[in-house]
Amino acid sequence: MSQDTMARDALDDKVNRVFAGKVVRKDLVRKVKVGANVPVFVLEYLLGKYCASSDEMAIQMGLQVVNDTLADNYIRPDESTKAQSKVKEDGRHTFIDKVKVRLVDSQYWAEVTNFGHTYVHIPDRYVRDFDRLLTGGIWAQVDMRFEYDEETKGRNPFWIDKLTPIQLASFDLEEYRRLRAEFSTDEWLDLIMRSMGYEPTVMERRVKLLFLCRLIPLCERNYNLVELGPRG
Repeated sequence: MSQDTMARDALDDKVNRVFAGKVVRKDLVRKVKVGANVPVFVLEYLLGKYCASSDEMAIQMGLQVVNDTLADNYIRPDESTKAQSKVKEDGRHTFIDKVKVRLVDSQYWAEVTNFGHTYVHIPDRYVRDFDRLLTGGIWAQVDMRFEYDEETKGRNPFWIDKLTPIQLASFDLEEYRRLRAEFSTDEWLDLIMRSMGYEPTVMERRVKLLFLCRLIPLCERNYNLVELGPRG
C-alpha cells in the first residue's frame, strides 16, 4: 500500500491504524533509496516498521532509524568476511540478508547469501512456517550466533536463532478479510486507488470503477480486457 505525497487525510490515518506496519509512503522510499543499493521491498519493510505514523516528527525520527539500520545491519556482497568476523567476535549479530534452505541428507541447511556461508544451522520450524525458503529464498532479518561445535571441529559454527521475514513469506488472506471489514465500500475503493498511485479525491466514482476494472486480469484467469482510445 502506498500514500500520496498530498496532505494526509482521515483515510491515511485510518489505514495506518488498521494496517499497522503494512503501509508505505512511496515518497519516503525514494528518499531513503539514494545511496543505498538495497532491494525496494527491504526499504518498504523498514519504512512500514518505523515510519507508519501520522506525526511528521515521528516519521523523520523513523527515517533516521531506517538509515542507521541499513548502515549497521545490511550486509553488502563484498562484506561477507567482515560480517562473519563480527558474529564470531561478538558471539551474535543481527543483520538483513537473503536466506535459502536446502535439505542435505536428513538436515536442513541455510545459505545466507551476502553473509557468504552455505552451511548455516536453521531451526526446522522456520522451514515449516515459511515454505518460500525452499523455493528461491526470502529476504529476512537474521539473528545469528557463533557456536563452536566439537563434533564437526568448528566447521559449521553459525546458527540462526531467529528469522523475521522481510519479503512476503506467507500470506494470511483471512487477516486482510477481517481488517477489510473496518472500511466502508467507498473507503476501500479510495484505498485501492491510492495503492495504484492515483488520488481518488479528484476522481468521480465511475472513473474509479473503470480503473478498478484494470485489475480484473490480475485476479481472474483467462480474462481479456481491451481498452479503446484515440490513435497513438
